[in-house]
Amino acid sequence: MKKPLTGAEVNELIAGLNKLSRNLWWTWNQEAQDIFQRLSPRGWMNLYHNAVAVLHEVSEYELRVHLQESEFSDRVRAVLKDFENYLSDRNTWCHKHAPQLHKNPVAYFSAEFGFHESLPIAAGGLGMLAGDHTKSASDLGLGFVGVGLFYREGYFQQAIDSNNWQTEYYNPVDPKNVPVEPLLDADGERLVCSVEIGLNVVDFQVWRVNVGRVPVYLLDTNLPANEQHFRDLTCRVYGGDSTTRIMQEILLGIGGVRLLRALGLTPSTFHMNEGHAAFLTLELIREKMTVGKSFNEAQSLTKPECIFTTHTPVEAGHDRFSPDLMNYAMQRFCTQLTVPFKELLALGRVKASDDHELFCMTVLALKLSRSANAVSELHGQVSRQMWQHLYNVPEKDVPIGHITNGIHLLGWMKGSVRHFWRRKLTDNKNGEAKFFREKFGEDWASAINHASFWEKMTDPTFVSDEELWALRYKLRRELIEFARRRLLLQNQRMTQGDFIRFDHLLNPDALTIGFARRFATYKRAPLVFQQFENILKLVHDKHRPVQFVFAGKAHPRDDEGKRFIQQIIHLSKHSELAGYLVFLENYDVHVARQMVAGCDIWLNNPRRPLEASGTSGMKASCHGCMGLSIMDGWWREGYDGQNGFSIGEDSHPDNIEEQDRIDSANLYKTLTKQVVPMFFNRDVNGIPREWIKRIRHGMATLVPQFTTDRMVKEYTNKYYAKH
Repeated sequence: MKKPLTGAEVNELIAGLNKLSRNLWWTWNQEAQDIFQRLSPRGWMNLYHNAVAVLHEVSEYELRVHLQESEFSDRVRAVLKDFENYLSDRNTWCHKHAPQLHKNPVAYFSAEFGFHESLPIAAGGLGMLAGDHTKSASDLGLGFVGVGLFYREGYFQQAIDSNNWQTEYYNPVDPKNVPVEPLLDADGERLVCSVEIGLNVVDFQVWRVNVGRVPVYLLDTNLPANEQHFRDLTCRVYGGDSTTRIMQEILLGIGGVRLLRALGLTPSTFHMNEGHAAFLTLELIREKMTVGKSFNEAQSLTKPECIFTTHTPVEAGHDRFSPDLMNYAMQRFCTQLTVPFKELLALGRVKASDDHELFCMTVLALKLSRSANAVSELHGQVSRQMWQHLYNVPEKDVPIGHITNGIHLLGWMKGSVRHFWRRKLTDNKNGEAKFFREKFGEDWASAINHASFWEKMTDPTFVSDEELWALRYKLRRELIEFARRRLLLQNQRMTQGDFIRFDHLLNPDALTIGFARRFATYKRAPLVFQQFENILKLVHDKHRPVQFVFAGKAHPRDDEGKRFIQQIIHLSKHSELAGYLVFLENYDVHVARQMVAGCDIWLNNPRRPLEASGTSGMKASCHGCMGLSIMDGWWREGYDGQNGFSIGEDSHPDNIEEQDRIDSANLYKTLTKQVVPMFFNRDVNGIPREWIKRIRHGMATLVPQFTTDRMVKEYTNKYYAKH
C-alpha cells in the first residue's frame, strides 16, 4: 500500500494543475484532458471543456481528496512531467534549423486566433489557421510570439428563431474563467501601453495566452481611463462599422509593435496574417524616423522586416478606408511622421496620385513586405492576377508566392481517435509499433505527425480493414448521439414523445454527409439540394440510406447567408428530408471536431476559385472521413483520383449561373455513380473493402502533407530564416 501524499506533495500537484490549466498545451494532450474531465465530467461537458473553469468548479478540499487516490495522483504526476519536459525540451526542429529565431523571434499578427472552444475569440477559418500556426510553432520550438486582440464578448452565439432565422447573442468572456493571464510589468502591476487614435491617446492592457512554448499577447482597451467607445473597441470580433474596424486595426498593428518594444523584443520578422495588421508597418516607419531616417529611408528599412499572407481572393474582402476616415483615425499619429498626409495615403493606393482611391490595407501590406504569399497554389494564381496592376509586370512575375495551409493534427484529432492511434503505437504485439518506438521512442505525438506513420496505413498488418470499419462505426455513432443531444437542446418545449423521437433521429448505418463552415454565399451550402427530387430518392433508399448533417454561422450582417441557413433548416423540418437532414446550431470548434470525425463524406462546394484554401476537409482525413469537393483551394493539390472524390474537373466556366448548374449536376453524378455505390459495396463479411482502401490511401497521401507542422517549416525555410 502506497503512503499517503504529504501536504507539500499535494500542494505541488495542485500548483502544477493550475499552471497546466492556463497553458493550452492541454488542448492537444489527451491525457491532460482526461484528468480535467475526471474531476468533473458534467462540468467538463457544460463548460466548453475548459480546464480553468473545471478547477474553479472543484473545491480545493475535493481536489486534495482526489489527489490522495494513488492511481489518480500518479496520472497527474505523469502528465505534469510530460508538460514540463515539453516546455524545457531543447531538442526541437527549430533549435536545429533556425536557432537564430530564439533571440529575434517571429512576431505573428492576426486579428483573430482560434485555439479552442473554451476561448471563443475567432470568427472563422482565418482565426483557426492562426491558432494552428501558433500550436505548430510551439511544437517545432520556433522563436515566435503572437499578437492579437482580446474580445471580451468574443464571436456571437447563434440561435434560430421560430422563423428559422439566425439570431445572435453574446456571452461575456471572463478572463478569470478562461486560459489567459494578465501581463504584468517588473513591479507586478498590469502592463499598460497606449496608442493614438484620432486625437486621443487610448490605453490598453494585455492578456497573455500560453500556447505550449509560445506566448500570444491579446490587447484589450477595456480600461477605466478610456472613454466608453474606446473601451468597447475590443468588445466583439469584427464588430461595428468601418470606423470601429480602422480603430481596431490601429490598435492591433501600431499598438502591437509598441507592446513588443515594451517587452524588450526585437523580432526578426513581422508576419501579417491578412491585411488587418498592416498598420504595423507605419509604426516601424515612425520608429526609424524618430532616429533621423527620412520617410523613404524608413520605408526601405521596414520592408525587409515584414512578410504578408493574403487569404482573400475576392476584391470586396480587402479592407478599404476613405481618405476622410483615414485622416480622422490617424490624425494624431500622423503628426509624428512629419510627412504630407498624401504621401501616407499613397502607401495604400494602387495609383499613388489618385486622390479618390480608397486606402487599401492589402496594398499597404504588399508595398511594405519583403515577401508575400497566398494560401494555396490556385489562390496564388488568383492573387497574382488580382494585384498585377499594382506591380505593372507580367502576371507570372507578380511577387506573390504560395504556401498551402494546414491544420494542427493533434489539436483537431478527436479524443477517441487519439486513443485508437496511441494503442496502435504502443501495442507490443504489433511489429510496426516496435518500428515506431525505435524511431521516436515513447513520444507517440511525434510519430503521429510523421509521414512514415501514415504511409503504414496502406499496410493491413498494422491496422486491419475490420478495425478501421469498427472505428468508423464508433465515430459515426458518437456524432449521431452528439447530434441528438444538441437537437434536444435546440428544441425548447419537450414532451416524453419528443425524447423518444430524438433518440431515433439519424441512422448509424447511413452514409453520413457533413457540411460545416461559415455560411458565406460563395460556399453555396444549399447546392446539393438543387437536385431536390433526386436527393429525396437517395435518402429514402432503404437499402442504401444517405443522410446529411449541416452546421455553420452567417455573419450578422450577411442576410443572404442567413437565408441559406433558413432554407436548410426549413428543409430539415418541413420537407420529406425531415429525419434525413439536421442542422446543428451554434457551430464552434467542438461541433466541428465531432463532425469531421463522425461523417463519412466531407462536402465542399464553393464557387471556384473563391475558396482561397479551406482547411475543414484537412481535419477529416485522419478520422477516415473522405472529401467530396470542388477542385478549388487545397483540394486540387491534394486530390489524386483515389484519396477522395472530386466534383467536376480542374476548371470552371466564367458564367456564375452556368457554374452553379454544372457543379450541381456533377455533385449529384459523383454521389450516385461513385460515392454511394462504393460505400454500400460490402463483401461477405459486410466490409466495404474498396471504400476502406480509399480511406487508407487518403490517410497516407493527405494527412501528413496538409499539417501546420509542414506549413510552419515551409514558412521558416522560405521566409522566417531568410532575409
